[in-house]
Amino acid sequence: QVQLVESGGGLVQPGGSLRLSCAASGSIFSIYSMGWYRQAPGKQRELVATILSGGSTTYADSVKGRFTISRDNAKNSVYLQMNNLKPEDTAVYYCNTNGRLSSGQSSVSWGQGTQVTVSS
Repeated sequence: QVQLVESGGGLVQPGGSLRLSCAASGSIFSIYSMGWYRQAPGKQRELVATILSGGSTTYADSVKGRFTISRDNAKNSVYLQMNNLKPEDTAVYYCNTNGRLSSGQSSVSWGQGTQVTVSS
């Protein structure tokens, strides 16, 4: 199993910045992709950004140019730098990993979520 621990959420004013962190632990052999998703009240969970083990990234159109995803493979960690935050970015943000356990089994894991609130 893989455990994901997220941190860095909070309350910020419009135009402000936050940095989310997520650390994976457990019987990890490899992690192919790491990413962030978010879910606002009354809405479906949506992709924010993903990063592959080789460094390729994907972003939702709504966050391009404002958010930057990065990862530290040695620490099995992924980060999301969020700049110029807008009220519509308010949501619970979830970390996600897709990889392989030491047993050889594939594994898809989710964090517990961290609240990001953008409000004046």
